[in-house]
Amino acid sequence: MQEQDDLITRARAWLAEDPDQETADELAQLIAAGDTAELADRFSGTLQFGTAGLRGEIGAGPMRMNRSVVIRAAAGLAAYLKAQGRAGGLVVIGYDARYKSADFARDTAAVMTGAGLRAAVLPRPLPTPVLAYAIRHLGAVAGVEVTASHNPPRDNGYKVYLGDGSQIVSPADTQIAAEIARVTTLASVPRPESGWEELGDEVLEAYLARTDAVLSPGSARGVRTVYTAMHGVGKDVVLAAFARHGFPEPVLVAEQAEPDPAFPTVAFPNPEEPGAMDLAFARAAEVQPDIVIANDPDADRCAVAVPTAEGSGWRMLRGDEVGALLAAHLVHKGATGVFAESIVSSSLLGRIAEAAGVGYEETLTGFKWIARVDGLRYGYEEALGYCVDPEGVRDKDGITAALLVAELASELKEQGRTLTDLLDDLAMAHGLHATDQLSVRVSDLSVIANAMAQLRAEPPASLAGLRVVAADDLTQGTETLPPTDGLRYYLEGDYKARVIVRPSGTEPKLKCYLEVVVPVADAADLAPARARGQEILDAIKKDLAAAAGI
Repeated sequence: MQEQDDLITRARAWLAEDPDQETADELAQLIAAGDTAELADRFSGTLQFGTAGLRGEIGAGPMRMNRSVVIRAAAGLAAYLKAQGRAGGLVVIGYDARYKSADFARDTAAVMTGAGLRAAVLPRPLPTPVLAYAIRHLGAVAGVEVTASHNPPRDNGYKVYLGDGSQIVSPADTQIAAEIARVTTLASVPRPESGWEELGDEVLEAYLARTDAVLSPGSARGVRTVYTAMHGVGKDVVLAAFARHGFPEPVLVAEQAEPDPAFPTVAFPNPEEPGAMDLAFARAAEVQPDIVIANDPDADRCAVAVPTAEGSGWRMLRGDEVGALLAAHLVHKGATGVFAESIVSSSLLGRIAEAAGVGYEETLTGFKWIARVDGLRYGYEEALGYCVDPEGVRDKDGITAALLVAELASELKEQGRTLTDLLDDLAMAHGLHATDQLSVRVSDLSVIANAMAQLRAEPPASLAGLRVVAADDLTQGTETLPPTDGLRYYLEGDYKARVIVRPSGTEPKLKCYLEVVVPVADAADLAPARARGQEILDAIKKDLAAAAGI
């Protein structure tokens, strides 16, 4: 009973200073109904910084995304910046079109201004890469993007960048969290009604001008594209970028072209999710473009689809396939520097880099790590993220990636070839790198913890009949990687099979990344190699699910 009384007391204290009438009413109803199970969930702790800052479902309480949580997060960030000697520095703030995003952006600007920092807010909902660009362009000491990227409609998030334009990593995340924990009440956080700058379109214009650096002067620009913004903020910037560089105007998926926080046509607004691309493929069937391009809602990711081999439909390229295509294109364009990827992405990038004589590096998952690679020229991650102009945007950027894909597809089109033909070339040069993923979405996070614990307690001796010859518990770190919650297995044999298991940093998912490399002698070997690769991947997936108890 004492525990229940304490829970109600904490909920009432939170309610007393909630600045948002909507979440205040929601919490008052839960208290009045005596819904202690729901209250216990919302007051079981506080949202923590993960792979991409804060992210969670919108609602009342410290375990939800709301104005109270955002004000505390902004106050913690401001205190951290001042402790780092950045008092008086500029913090630039961007936001997407999700529920509460504009409110969270305004609260952040008010807190920064009240703390003695300068704040500037982008003029309207814009792609995350525009914010990442603005940090470096304006010489800011930090940046905040209010977005939940491709998460479900009820989610929102708070992504924090430092002055180099890349996302926070340890120890900044824990230091900011410590400052957030010191915020006792919202009344202790000054929040003036004005004093920050509302930016105009000059930053967006500068970003679009920077996209000139992505393309080669005089390169082919003839590819015909169907484009979907997935109910997000990418459409206007993509259309402006394509027009600026002389590409044919993409044909829009009208039902998904405008921002809509309800995401009414998709279960999850992520091009990787089943069904999310159905409307785009239907539009492509009508107009018969060369390629289909999709952004996720904040347009930092880029998905690409190509006609199927038999020409009767469309196939989404895996992120690893697009990552390899862009790498090959950059090599062809004479790129130098370091090509980087996270450990969950295909090893094909390393083969391409080695053959081209450019540097190569693996990092932990997330662009907060990829962006920090010394000498970075190109970075990608299998979850549809590509950094093709690190000097402009030190993060994944679905706009510039779309431009580079369009340039590559245009050049191939002039030669009578396709993206699929180039993938075949890469398979014959380096082996067929077949990848797949076992991804399990859960409502109870203990399922993920139990699966990881089971794999550690009883690690699989073999998968798909291939003996596990090496296993890394990545919580211990390696010679080249800091510690992270993950497991990595290498399997015996010529297929160089590899498995990585980790909890997602942004969604309630357990994610398992699988790869096998099948040798290919010539074009006649491609079809059997693909079949053999998928056969092994399917068997690994089945055995891994059993071993993890999922």
